[in-house]
Amino acid sequence: MANWFTTGGVVMVPLLGFSLVTLALVIERSWFWLRLSRQQKSLVEDILTTYQQHPEWAIAKLKQYLHLPAARIFMAALSLGEATPEEFTLALESSAQAELPLLKRFQTLFETVVGVAPLLGLLGTVLGLMQVLSSIRISEGGAASSTGVTMGVGEALTSTAAGLVVAIAALLFANLFQGLYRRQRAFLQEAAGKLEILHRRHCRQASRSIPPSPRDTW
Repeated sequence: MANWFTTGGVVMVPLLGFSLVTLALVIERSWFWLRLSRQQKSLVEDILTTYQQHPEWAIAKLKQYLHLPAARIFMAALSLGEATPEEFTLALESSAQAELPLLKRFQTLFETVVGVAPLLGLLGTVLGLMQVLSSIRISEGGAASSTGVTMGVGEALTSTAAGLVVAIAALLFANLFQGLYRRQRAFLQEAAGKLEILHRRHCRQASRSIPPSPRDTW
């Protein structure tokens, strides 16, 4: 591995940095999405069921899971108190928009690695070919310097392969996390819509339970 890294030339240093950054991002995002998939769906179903009977219990339960995006979105709307349906919808939409950057976190870094890693590999190829050309010195017997040619070709091929490997790995995981983001966004929209329906029902029930004033009966 050390010989392979040395053969790749100077561009192997930033490529190694990109590979380590990609590995760290993959671990962090994998843990993030794994935690969401385990906790958030069951929490949303529990909150929607509880809210139909005891809205105050649903708010108390949400306070225990504020590390989840869905809990923060629901809490932003339910904490308004006696909100109109329009205010409740606006609170859900604004809080959901605030959570989107968290779900798309590090996506720009993945795209940067995907775009820059092949260019670094290409740069290594150019540098290797330049070394090949500079090492071709015809001696008195008409032979070329084979050592410099071999090193230059090795640097060109190794750096190109390393850049492609890093870019392909980053692209695969970036597409995976992008797909998870789209599914999570659709799930949050569906959950927010169900909560909005329940809130509108509570508002209608509350308006019907209010007794008419004496003036209204005249």
